[in-house]
Amino acid sequence: MPLNLPNILTWARIMMIPLILGVFYLPDSWLHPMAKNLLSAALFMLAAVTDWFDGYLARRWNQLSAFGAFLDPVADKLMVAAALILLVQLERVDAWLAAIIIGREITISALREWMAQLGSARSVAVSFIGKFKTAAQMVAITVLLLHENFIPGLNTQKLGSVCLFVAALLTLWSMGYYLRMAWPQLNPPRDLT
Repeated sequence: MPLNLPNILTWARIMMIPLILGVFYLPDSWLHPMAKNLLSAALFMLAAVTDWFDGYLARRWNQLSAFGAFLDPVADKLMVAAALILLVQLERVDAWLAAIIIGREITISALREWMAQLGSARSVAVSFIGKFKTAAQMVAITVLLLHENFIPGLNTQKLGSVCLFVAALLTLWSMGYYLRMAWPQLNPPRDLT
């Protein structure tokens, strides 16, 4: 495992997950519920920014590695799944919506692993729709963790719910895209001779 700044940022993102979750398990006498929302949203947003930054640095400094390419999406999926489970527990997200997003993440991870074994990993490389889906998820989860209505007339919970619904639609669309790209390798033509 190459120890460079992009990989360190990815590891930091994974290590932030218990911090984001742990905030809500602190007694209210230690941290007011509003402060818990603000702190968890800030930590999640910081983690989301490192997702963009580690990839940018790896490309810019030519520090791309097979390990980094493996770990980066794992960190993203862990972060999203943990946050969604927390939001379901806090009753800010419906379980069915979280299940769609988490189920897609598991399905595409398995598909990528399978395609790599077949030597066709490029057919399911991250696409623009996948990046857009990730951005939508990160924004939606940050807003749902924030939960506080700081702008008069703006219902943060409703905004976050709409954003997460859009992210779920993008999730399904991107899953369809990846499955379509992988289909020729998953279903090779049969020799009828």
